[in-house]
Amino acid sequence: MERRMRQGVCLTLGIVIYFIVHEGAHALVAMHYGVLKKVNVMLMGIQVDVYHEQMTDVQMGLFCMASAVATLAVAWLLVLLRERICAVKSKYARALAWYVTLILLVLDPLYLSVLYGFVGGGDMNGIALIMPKMWATIGFALLLAVDIFAVVKWVYPSYKRSFAEQD
Repeated sequence: MERRMRQGVCLTLGIVIYFIVHEGAHALVAMHYGVLKKVNVMLMGIQVDVYHEQMTDVQMGLFCMASAVATLAVAWLLVLLRERICAVKSKYARALAWYVTLILLVLDPLYLSVLYGFVGGGDMNGIALIMPKMWATIGFALLLAVDIFAVVKWVYPSYKRSFAEQD
């Protein structure tokens, strides 16, 4: 029972952290350009709204790309620190780090390589202003493959071992 509670709490917090990193990157870029309109909190998450008519195509592209760069940078930092994280005694801290790493590694590359076409484009619409959509899609698909490899080869085994040793 305690394990299920830990998983649920940490998965939920992992999703919240994803939104903070992803939308936080959008917000920082929007504030840098002086085009932040508002932050919308909706049932499905958070959305940073900007005065897009005041932005150049390059600014809009960078605004949309910033979220993926931020999530992947934090994710890979967590991948690199996984052995130190797995040495932490708190099961909640390790579980949270596992879910955050997994979500940050996989979600944006999956969305920007496959799912964006089913939901109106989102960030890909802006990214397509600074590079061909096909290149971006292929690039994010390759990133997704690398990230899945990292999960299977490095991240999952480290966390699995840490929970087995400390149970």
